[in-house]
Amino acid sequence: MLRRLLAGRGFYIGLMFHEAAERNGRTDIVLDQPLQLAPEDGTSFTVARLAELIGTLGARLRAAGVRPGDRVALHKTENFDIVLLACAISRIGAVPALLSPTLDGATATELLRRLDRPWLVTDGDRFDAALAGAPLAEVTRAVLLSCGGTRPGTTPLPVQDEPREAEPVLLHPRQPTLITHSSGTTGVPKLVVHSAEALWHRLLPQKLWSWPMRGRKAAFCVSFVHSRFYHALGVFLHYGSPMVIAVDPAPDKIGPLFARTRPQVVETHPNTYVEWEQLADAQDRPLGAVRFYTGTFDAMHPRTIQRLLSASRQRNPLFLAFYGQSETGPVAGRWYTRRSAGSADGRCVGRSLPGFTRVRITSPAGGRAATGATGHIEVRSRSRAVTYLGEDARWQSQLSGGWWRMGDMGYKDRLGFLHLLDREADRIATVDSNLEAEDVLMGRLPELREVVIVEGPGGEAVPVVCTRDERPLDMDRWRGAVADLAPMCDPVAFRFEELPRTGTWKIRRHQLSEMLRVVR
Repeated sequence: MLRRLLAGRGFYIGLMFHEAAERNGRTDIVLDQPLQLAPEDGTSFTVARLAELIGTLGARLRAAGVRPGDRVALHKTENFDIVLLACAISRIGAVPALLSPTLDGATATELLRRLDRPWLVTDGDRFDAALAGAPLAEVTRAVLLSCGGTRPGTTPLPVQDEPREAEPVLLHPRQPTLITHSSGTTGVPKLVVHSAEALWHRLLPQKLWSWPMRGRKAAFCVSFVHSRFYHALGVFLHYGSPMVIAVDPAPDKIGPLFARTRPQVVETHPNTYVEWEQLADAQDRPLGAVRFYTGTFDAMHPRTIQRLLSASRQRNPLFLAFYGQSETGPVAGRWYTRRSAGSADGRCVGRSLPGFTRVRITSPAGGRAATGATGHIEVRSRSRAVTYLGEDARWQSQLSGGWWRMGDMGYKDRLGFLHLLDREADRIATVDSNLEAEDVLMGRLPELREVVIVEGPGGEAVPVVCTRDERPLDMDRWRGAVADLAPMCDPVAFRFEELPRTGTWKIRRHQLSEMLRVVR
């Protein structure tokens, strides 16, 4: 009965701004940077104005020849106009494929090949940099420039004298409607194909748990090519909440922005939150108005949660943390208060979402693992994506009777709480959990800006550390901090900027291990 009731629903990103404009068109959205495709408009918008821009962009894309069902790769300089273009592509019934601005030219070219000659929307700066020398004529149908003048082999998006807003075209709810990609921490990212129906099944629980946040000003500094950002927009547009949207996560930029706009809900990537710890002591209290922090990409360091909650001047601030991945959406979640954060187990990512997801742990032999036993984390959910584009065999290899293997190791305790230990690919034989050891070290050594434990050339555990202001690490303090942990080598110091990262600031651990082979 429930399956029949929920069938046929869809979340179409090309509709959400227009639907919000009909209800709350005057709601404010503040950006930290002007749009590249409309710099004259500044940084303050209404929802109605952004809906108008999306409609005009859709008309321009249609005039260029883009048609319903076409794949359109979007790979351009980081800016909020990525979102407007993605919504415009979706609005005319084409399928946006969102490629991170952090990808190098070779990786972007490989993903374009997998997309099977899509349209490519980019800009002059990106074309001159990462895409310089790429065989775009071979791997794309045509290259459209959203801004930045003209380049050989490209076509600027047509500018009509009297642009007419594009009428929406809706694909079937189970057809591919959005393509994103995985983080690529272990190699070339996988292209994840989403249907409107699966996206709707992610949106519904997010609307429910965001109900207490309705109407509050929300600030986001989240990757514009990740599906999570579009669900965040869908939720807060639906509730008519004013928003602040930032491109630059640097604390010296975010601090003044938040001090001026005073957001009450904040979300960014977990490793960006670590950087924002320093805002807790800022004199203008940029985090003072925050009532809710949310995090949906990875487990959080307890130290970071404590620092953020202490920065709020609200009576009972909460940190809502969710565990999931691009292929599934959110799977499990929990919340922290000032009191609970102090004694929190950073590896506990909460319980599965009742009515939406089910989680189980399987043993290496494939059977259900006993309570407390470490095994493979698997999830069953209607929000699961459709496939990996061009790699369906790889997708099917992670499915077993409708259960999706997350690629993570963990266990469930007797109360049903899920504990995340490590990625399968990152396990080190001599360490029970790299992530748990990192949590402990971050808590014991406040001078650490980052610590990542990776496998060394001989299979040993090697801690890579970055310190605040690049100060030398006190080795006596280090030895005291690791005394009761699994054996590991002496730490290797890196500058924070040297750590290889994905577009959502995850550490590329495999690449970092390869870097150690050179420096050790």
